[in-house]
Amino acid sequence: QVQLVESGGGLVQAGGSLRLSCAASGLTISSRAMGWFRQAPGKEHEFVAALSSSGDNIYYANSVKGRFTISRDNAKNTVYLQMNSLKPEDTAVYYCAERMYTLPSIQPIGYDYWGQGTQVTVSS
Repeated sequence: QVQLVESGGGLVQAGGSLRLSCAASGLTISSRAMGWFRQAPGKEHEFVAALSSSGDNIYYANSVKGRFTISRDNAKNTVYLQMNSLKPEDTAVYYCAERMYTLPSIQPIGYDYWGQGTQVTVSS
């Protein structure tokens, strides 16, 4: 059974940092692209960041470029999202997702498995 489990969310003041983790089980992520998405109340899933299986191809949403960093540790079967200089508009539930292809996608429909999400709240 494939599972993606996010952790690391919480409440932080504007300007602060959080590091999200996504631990995978039931599959090996080393040959798969991984992505992070977020969903604020009343809004659609929004692309945040994604990287290829090799880590050579990395995409960021313009809204997080320069502040967020996606990375992966294939030995730990885990993907990370380092979030710095957080803003109130970053408040959302953050989801990691797995894609059976090696190259990433910015579209939610391109992903096959999703985690349950972790809440990130940024206060002003």
